[in-house]
Amino acid sequence: MSLFGGSKLQSYLGVDIGAGGIKVVQLANEKGRARLVTYGWSERLPEEVGLSPFEHIEETADLVKRILEKAKDPRTPTKKTISGIPVSQVFSSVISVNVPAGKKKELDVAIKVQAKKITPRPLEDMVLDYKTVEETPKVTKVLITAAESVLVRKYVDIFKRSGLELVSLETEPLALVRSLVGRDKSTIMLVDIGAVRTSISVVEKGVPFMSRSIDVGGISFTKAIADQLKLGLDAAEQMKHDLSSMSGAGVQMNVPQMMEQIVAHIVNELRYVLNLYTNQQGWSGSVEKIVLTGGSSLFPKLAEAIGSAMGIRTYVGDPWARVVYAEDLRPLLDQIGPRFAVAVGLAMRDIE
Repeated sequence: MSLFGGSKLQSYLGVDIGAGGIKVVQLANEKGRARLVTYGWSERLPEEVGLSPFEHIEETADLVKRILEKAKDPRTPTKKTISGIPVSQVFSSVISVNVPAGKKKELDVAIKVQAKKITPRPLEDMVLDYKTVEETPKVTKVLITAAESVLVRKYVDIFKRSGLELVSLETEPLALVRSLVGRDKSTIMLVDIGAVRTSISVVEKGVPFMSRSIDVGGISFTKAIADQLKLGLDAAEQMKHDLSSMSGAGVQMNVPQMMEQIVAHIVNELRYVLNLYTNQQGWSGSVEKIVLTGGSSLFPKLAEAIGSAMGIRTYVGDPWARVVYAEDLRPLLDQIGPRFAVAVGLAMRDIE
């Protein structure tokens, strides 16, 4: 098993284990296009959000099994699984090494030498992998990714206990590029608003050159509603979902005043990442669009508020846009889509 690799599969599962719950998608390769076989999910109660699913391996594995039991399609069985590691749990960087194209052994050695200099922990404690970004006669540019060995073993243990075969681990930005960007080569900022964290990635020519996460997520919206309206977390969470549903149905409303500070925090981080990327990469271009995803991305007028503040076209991405599915599923898939972007992208790994 590797962070990027694995054998070609005809049908497999994308499993996103997050702080807010677990999402599972099974896709089949139908003449080069992804066809939806089945999907399922679990959600945590607001007071449970933020508890690590890796603290109790057996409980997480049992939950994955229960989701699959309810969702599985007996006509297209598979145990082959791709899962994703969040931005906050991995180190990634694009580096250039003085190795010409085609020299794999030399490239492996050169990457390890450079990685030792920049990874936050000794390489002996990490699982290191890389993906080639660009090759020239003299230089090879690669995206390296490293995750702590302890964490990788926990993923392996969860899926082994679930009766599944974990064939690959990827970073979540790579999955999001696959489900939300596709073959678009423009420079895009992906903003994934998860349960407890928001991950921001700058993607250029389909490669996430820079990623960063911040401690602001859907639970921040819920707590703001609870504090302002003197509600319990459960009631505030329901109100958040109701507002998002109304927005998704086309009801006109503005970002509630209680949310403005949270939105301002996200915007400030987007500006910081953009400036950091510009300075580090020596990049002189411009981000052409901002794509939002994650469970809270449908919050009323959020895309419009971010787009206005950044001066960049901003919209909520559709992870089902490159997937074939039954038309009568469309209303539900539209509703749950932002929460499934990572799982869909994981399941699409070999269907590009």
